[in-house]
Amino acid sequence: MADVTAETTDLLQQLIRNECVNDGTVASGGETQSVDLLESYLAGSGLDVERYEPQPGRGSLVARIEGSDPTAPSLLLMGHTDVVPVNPDGWSRDPFSGDVIDGFVWGRGAVDMLNITASQAVAFRRLADGGFKPKGSLIYLAVADEEALGTWGARWLVEHERDAVYADYVLTESGGYQMPTADGVRLPVLTAEKGTFWTKLRIRGTPGHGSQPFRTDNAVVTAAEVVRRIHEFQPQSQIHDVWRKFVEAMSYPEEITKAFLDPQGLRDALAELPLGMSRLVHACTHTTFAPTIMHGGTKTNVIPDYVELEVDIRTMPGQSGEDAHALLREALGDLADRVEIESNDDPATESPIDTPLWDTLARVSGRMVEGSALVPFLMVGGTDNRYFRRAGSVGYGFALFSRRLSFEDYATMFHGNDERVDVESLALSEELWEAVARDLLE
Repeated sequence: MADVTAETTDLLQQLIRNECVNDGTVASGGETQSVDLLESYLAGSGLDVERYEPQPGRGSLVARIEGSDPTAPSLLLMGHTDVVPVNPDGWSRDPFSGDVIDGFVWGRGAVDMLNITASQAVAFRRLADGGFKPKGSLIYLAVADEEALGTWGARWLVEHERDAVYADYVLTESGGYQMPTADGVRLPVLTAEKGTFWTKLRIRGTPGHGSQPFRTDNAVVTAAEVVRRIHEFQPQSQIHDVWRKFVEAMSYPEEITKAFLDPQGLRDALAELPLGMSRLVHACTHTTFAPTIMHGGTKTNVIPDYVELEVDIRTMPGQSGEDAHALLREALGDLADRVEIESNDDPATESPIDTPLWDTLARVSGRMVEGSALVPFLMVGGTDNRYFRRAGSVGYGFALFSRRLSFEDYATMFHGNDERVDVESLALSEELWEAVARDLLE
């Protein structure tokens, strides 16, 4: 197992060092270099490997171990190769070094989600090298553009190359971190994820000379008030089914369980939680609004007449785009009619838990983490699972992390500073993928 861990660590380091930074523009990402790496790594195993590149540099790789029974269920192991931008000033180390320090691999993407992309590749190759002959097909997908809504990755593949990537069951990020409870370790499985309602707000004013600001209609000033209102807006808590099942399975003290399931008590409880946990609990139970990008003005001595503001809005299960639009107008109040609103509605998705894949994950993880049990959980960000769920797949977010990676660290490192993952977690995840494939598909 030591050699496997070293192999997974080395592959993760190389993926980090490729710096496939996706800033949302078509020309960014450069994921083809990681496709080259993974294709080279998988070479010689007799695998059927295909490459897809819908835009220059935006490559994805698909590898298959074909099943012997066309009626047997198929499984897709999916990891993305792109990462979000990073400001090195906030890091203790070079964010693209891939250095191993005290048993942790450092770098952008170490947790989100190159650790899974690497460990799935190693498991896939080991299965192939070992002569794995499943009844159902096993597919590995290293996909581009996950960090920008999957336009040139999972979305494009499902729409244009469905037969190459579709599977009955899909495993991707994240979940699988160990959460201790009074009744043993609980391992969250991301069975649902919030929707994205990314929105552009256009605020207009009247231009004038910067030396005469009195009584001007300054678009930046109006935009500042728009940002303030959105930031301070507090929509009602929502206690949905996935959240209720999670809380009831966590064996919290009675007063915490009661607070977590009470929309009125939840707000007070949030103030007492650690930072990472409070952010996650809040996101699991609220429609969230985050102003993230603003552009406006043309010159220091010109009163600006136009500002464009981007807001990351995440919707709850069962919530429509119309619902989110109404909440946004509520937040804006009497400024709503002064703002042009353009939104991308990508609704929440969910998979059931009464499935053979859930049973497989329970058996395998129960053997690997003594006394553990699975609990359903809500992904508060977005993953490529949504495209496969809409195409008919059962999609879960899961891996397996060691106790060295605390939940608090895990929660705050996503898109944050000093992202890193321990090598023990890499070993656990690689072992998990092999065992799941054998349990489900043989």
